[in-house]
Amino acid sequence: MDYKIQNSDIALLRNAGVSGDDIKHCTRVAEKALEIAQGIGADIDMELVSRGALFHDLGKAKTHEIEHGKIGAELGKELGLQKEITDIMEKHIRGGLTEDEAEELGLPVKDYSLKTLEEKIVIYADRLVDIITDGIVNIGGDEKKAEIRFEEILREYPKYGKNEKTLKRYIGYHREIQGLMRKRAPSP
Repeated sequence: MDYKIQNSDIALLRNAGVSGDDIKHCTRVAEKALEIAQGIGADIDMELVSRGALFHDLGKAKTHEIEHGKIGAELGKELGLQKEITDIMEKHIRGGLTEDEAEELGLPVKDYSLKTLEEKIVIYADRLVDIITDGIVNIGGDEKKAEIRFEEILREYPKYGKNEKTLKRYIGYHREIQGLMRKRAPSP
């Protein structure tokens, strides 16, 4: 099923106080997440992927600190967003924290690990868009290079991999998602 980003959802972000730059980022993440989901082609909830990606940084209306995921999920609940979307918002910090990591970061202690393919697609798309738009890594305008060099970039630039646990999670999502995309790719 094709799903298009809804103008009403962008208006929700704007009305909540999310900056123009953050809305642009969220829109790019939603577009990338939909592209990845379509490349996988499995039984994926495209609306959840799109809306989860679009709203993942809603909390940046209030703060750009580590707790923006938690705050965003709370704002999302107030706006009436479904639990699956607010779960993505809360879990997207560092790709899904363990209880120990949450405690170290001063977040409510609980398991933030990603459970669904939709969650993993959104988090993977978020990291890819950061790599593509930051300009730190020269991919020469070819977004596919960010996917091809994903592991190398995360290892070379700590900004993206953060720490060993986070790096391992992101690489796991990358390998899982790329493997699913290869299964669907037509044979040459």
